Amino acid sequence: MGFDDLRSILLTERETGKLVQISPDIFDRTHAEIADLLKKVYAIEDPLSEEARALIEETIAIKETLHELFAIRSRKILALALMHAEGNYYDREEVKRMIPAEHGMFDRIAAGLLECQNILLHNEKLPLVPAPSLSPAVVEINEDECETAEEEYLPDTERQVPASPFSSASQTLTPPYMLVRVIQGIDTFMGVDGRNYSLAKGDIATLPERNASVLSDRDLVIPINLQSGK
Repeated sequence: MGFDDLRSILLTERETGKLVQISPDIFDRTHAEIADLLKKVYAIEDPLSEEARALIEETIAIKETLHELFAIRSRKILALALMHAEGNYYDREEVKRMIPAEHGMFDRIAAGLLECQNILLHNEKLPLVPAPSLSPAVVEINEDECETAEEEYLPDTERQVPASPFSSASQTLTPPYMLVRVIQGIDTFMGVDGRNYSLAKGDIATLPERNASVLSDRDLVIPINLQSGK
């Protein structure tokens, strides 16, 4: 799923007030395209080159377009769910145009609205469910379970996320980083992580390892080894 194809779908979705028929695997194919682009970026010897910059900018553009497509379609689905809960007419054909994940979202939102209506408007109280008591078996957690529980609170960059079946490169999309001291002012540049960096002499910064290595080779930064204090 290239940028031009995705952009065309987004423009069509913008122009109409109803859901547009899209391929059920459009998001998966777009994520696969993003992974391929990032693999090309990592394969470039100089991550500060124009070729790398162009690939990174294309990746960012695709991500932003995908997010906007999701936002527009989600707002339409929310409106349909509200009309359904209020008993108003809505086009059933639009529901058929939802992809599976969207259909699940519609069903859950509509059910939640109906449940809240019954409680607040019709005074239909939900039965109280007693809280389950903790048994000794629940309290005794082994080390593996503790590690799993702690992982839930890790930042996304540290959490181990299962790889997508559509991309073998999904576990390498976040580049390693390096702490450096800037010894010469550096013009704004885009890193392999898609972020813009503006560095002045004397700054201490965390940069993608690929970018830091290139800048170090050019005597613009000095890597900082925290273990040795240098």
